[in-house]
Amino acid sequence: MPAHPVSSAPALSPSTARVHEPRREDCPWCGSARLRNRLRTGDLRQYKPGSFTVDACRDCGHTFQNPRLTAEGLALYHRTARGAPRDPASDGLLALRSSPRRHRSAARAMLCCGEPESWLDVGTGHARFPATARQFFPYTAFDGLDPTPRVVRARTADRVEEAHVGRLTDPRIAVPLRARYDVVSMLHHLEGTPDPRAELRAALSVLRPGGHLLIETLSPRSVFAALLGRWWLPYDQPRHLHLLPPPNIRAELESAGCTILTLDHRPVHVPHDLAGATSLALSHALPTPDTPWRAVPPPPVQRHARTALLRAGVPLVAVAALADHFIAPVARRTRFANTYRVIARTAPRAGAEPEPEGKGAAG
Repeated sequence: MPAHPVSSAPALSPSTARVHEPRREDCPWCGSARLRNRLRTGDLRQYKPGSFTVDACRDCGHTFQNPRLTAEGLALYHRTARGAPRDPASDGLLALRSSPRRHRSAARAMLCCGEPESWLDVGTGHARFPATARQFFPYTAFDGLDPTPRVVRARTADRVEEAHVGRLTDPRIAVPLRARYDVVSMLHHLEGTPDPRAELRAALSVLRPGGHLLIETLSPRSVFAALLGRWWLPYDQPRHLHLLPPPNIRAELESAGCTILTLDHRPVHVPHDLAGATSLALSHALPTPDTPWRAVPPPPVQRHARTALLRAGVPLVAVAALADHFIAPVARRTRFANTYRVIARTAPRAGAEPEPEGKGAAG
């Protein structure tokens, strides 16, 4: 099946783009009006202009950007601008979530479900996860879906067999793929979607009866989120729109007739909380960097001072990273865990013999 055509987004600026939707007074997950503010922050990683608010529902715990970015705003803040400052430390820490070791862990977790015939990786990007999972499932046909044309390049590199550009909630994509796959994976995908409930329903619609859904996502219930506030790296404003507590995903999938085989945070906790907070705080304690959207660039002495001080702060980030790894064995077994994994099985065909349930720690 050919990839969907991609149109290049027009150049946007905060002054011309409609960046935010109207503010919500109720929870987008359960509808409760009992909201509390968790943080207000700017773009701590890319220094793009704007202010962002994250609220949480007091009833169901759903945590969300409020007001939420529009489609134009998402395009603006996801785009990498030429000459924009980079924070190699925080970028490297975020990359830990998609490391080969973690991809192998996710693929290995699916071995108990048998050898699937077809697998769709949603939010696949460059399709590095399908390339890794093929080591465990050599006879499986892997397809990829992503909002960006990266997936087309991944198909050219033979990491996936079919490339679909867009969102799974788009009927032009979901309808042709209905009931086609044995496995659908969403690894750190739901955080950046405008409507995670619609994404879950769309994922179930493209699964065959008895198929499996694999999810890895961030937990807003992590104690680190409360302790570190705006410096908690997984908040990653403004790119993350929703953080879903484990009970919410469990209830949503069970209401759709799924059986939860695994809900566990131990194998997927990413030990980067303290190092990420140190990196972000250090970067913002130093002179402001030069950015393409500054009217007046900083003097050369300020730029050189910032570069030198960032290098001098590398040992601090390294010490924090060591602390993260030292406490990781305890963190991953407690409410400090920042990520969790869900494996769910859709209802089998009528008359099919059910498989035994797997075991997992409750989230």
